[in-house]
Amino acid sequence: MTSKQQPKQTKTKLEVLREKSKLAEQGGGPGRVEKQHATGKLTARERIEFLLDDDSFEEFDKFVVHRSRDFGLDQQLYPGDGVITGHGLVQGRKVFVFAQDFTVFGGSLSETHAEKICKVMDLAMKVGAPIIGLNDSGGARIQEGVMSLAGYADIFLRNTLASGVVPQISCILGPCAGGAVYSPAITDFNVMVKDTSYMFITGPDVIKTVTHEDVTKEDLGGALTHNRSGVAHFAADSDEHALRIVRELLSFMPSNNLDDPPRTSAGDPADRAEIKLNTIVPEASNQPYDIREVLHLVVDDGYFFEVQQLYAPNICVGFARLGGRSVGIVANQPAYLAGVLDIDASIKGARFVRFCDCFNIPLITFEDVPGFLPGVAQEHGGIIRHGAKLLYAFAEATVPKITVITRKAYGGAYCVMASKHIRTDINFAWPSAEIAVMGPEGAVGILYRREIGEAKDKEAARRARIVELEDKFANPYVAAERGFIDEVIEPAQTRPKLIRALSLLENKRDTNPPRKHGNIPL
Repeated sequence: MTSKQQPKQTKTKLEVLREKSKLAEQGGGPGRVEKQHATGKLTARERIEFLLDDDSFEEFDKFVVHRSRDFGLDQQLYPGDGVITGHGLVQGRKVFVFAQDFTVFGGSLSETHAEKICKVMDLAMKVGAPIIGLNDSGGARIQEGVMSLAGYADIFLRNTLASGVVPQISCILGPCAGGAVYSPAITDFNVMVKDTSYMFITGPDVIKTVTHEDVTKEDLGGALTHNRSGVAHFAADSDEHALRIVRELLSFMPSNNLDDPPRTSAGDPADRAEIKLNTIVPEASNQPYDIREVLHLVVDDGYFFEVQQLYAPNICVGFARLGGRSVGIVANQPAYLAGVLDIDASIKGARFVRFCDCFNIPLITFEDVPGFLPGVAQEHGGIIRHGAKLLYAFAEATVPKITVITRKAYGGAYCVMASKHIRTDINFAWPSAEIAVMGPEGAVGILYRREIGEAKDKEAARRARIVELEDKFANPYVAAERGFIDEVIEPAQTRPKLIRALSLLENKRDTNPPRKHGNIPL
């Protein structure tokens, strides 16, 4: 046999597997990967590797290809079809993940692309593990028509069914437009990246055609835009930063609604008193202070992981730990609009309270609220309905609930902010607390209007009545006498008091009446 007649080398089955696997891992090819990197973005596979613990990723459906044969798609078959799916570990705990691959068809969603996502979502529900979506997609694959739209709806249904069962976190790491935005909108938390990610229902070109408005993608739906609108919860500086935020978020929450949040060993002494708290509230009730300073002095290691910092800054929400226990914190912010409740603050607070209640995370409320924001815009915008959301959320919640009134607790806002009357378990007040229908000045204007109007020295008469009401009502003791406040505490003792209360409530059991679900005033 001559050299020209050498038999053709056949590949072993193992070699075929390795080749196919390597091809799938190349995505859209080196050129498109290079373009992805040039825009400051990681590839889908790099994102998964960065997010998960080392060597923990197990991939599903690596060789899936689309079924469409129209518009030349039969000549463009990429293993994986533009999305990487599977499961792995974050800090040793199981999570499911899908990452859209912009290097393949611009990450566009096809029938099989959607089926891959639905598969991991279904399995996450079965085993009780969080779902993390890394979104980077040009939208529906137009060539597939209604099959692509059906795929989106299949995902939306699973987002809805998983809500309150397992945590769902979305990272917007590129474009997310049209119907695609509704999947992240249903999930619990959205992380966006400055300058490289955006979300909108209709893009700048359509808006210009319909309304003649000129707007850039960044201004219309960028990370900072949606962190201010309330659509997103975090604005990251890079893909890596966004993925670190996801890992940090997961550290505060359980894997599912039947588990308790993870506990850590606290190095911060549980009995630590903080003398600075005794003087942190200004003596003048109209002087602001930053509630974050209070939180940093109370929680473990001074670490408060704030959520939606740029949206409705008159209320602060976020996670912290007390004695190693994960807690959700809702706090009025006197440094912004005096901590008043308005439409956005009510929505922000209600959404966060309901998340914590879904996943067995105790709620700590720090209250300093002068009331609801007055004004025509607020009334016309539905402040009654939106304020009721926060009231409903606190009243419905069955997790351990503890409130600390640091200063003002006026009117209906006192009732709404986790008062004793809506099933809050333990209510503390500082000596600086003022619990009343309204502030002394407003009350004097109503109760003594005629008397002051007839007085020779109107200002002296008004001041005398204000002092009288301050002495009588601008304190926590009337409420304490009624049992509406369980204990008036020295501010320095807030941390140990909260940790003991959490320990007391560790095995709390509370239920709501049997029903399909309530009808929160959405």
